[in-house]
Amino acid sequence: MKKREKLSLYTLALILIFTITGSTNALSQNYDPELAAKYGADDYGMKSYTFVILRTGPNKTEDKDLLAELFRSHMENINKLSKEGRLIVAGPMGKNKKQYRGIFILDTQSEEEAREMLKGDRAIAEGIFEADLFTWYGSAALSAYLEVHEKIAKRNP
Repeated sequence: MKKREKLSLYTLALILIFTITGSTNALSQNYDPELAAKYGADDYGMKSYTFVILRTGPNKTEDKDLLAELFRSHMENINKLSKEGRLIVAGPMGKNKKQYRGIFILDTQSEEEAREMLKGDRAIAEGIFEADLFTWYGSAALSAYLEVHEKIAKRNP
């Protein structure tokens, strides 16, 4: 390799290193330690949650009064956990072949804690839904979604 080509490659490498280092420094300049602490973020701005998939359970009751009562309990537990800041995301799923009914993302430290939180939901406790729980690692800022949602919803469920 000619001396001139080596110099060009060396220069290009230095430019890339400075560009990458500069980009990294620019990103870290945006870091807000108070905001990170508020949302429980690790060094990557992330944290662990419990991701819950609700699917159709074994209880196939057709008692309309009982179903109304169980779904009322379901919504009450969702609202309670949301007000406590423990339920970060919830929502139903459209019809599908796997019989998935909805999802939750819970701000928890463990699966046991998540199961305790779901005990208040009679639709799960009585088998209308079954809950599959998974540890999920996502942005710690996810709970900021709740603050915004409160401001854009005309009605609460």
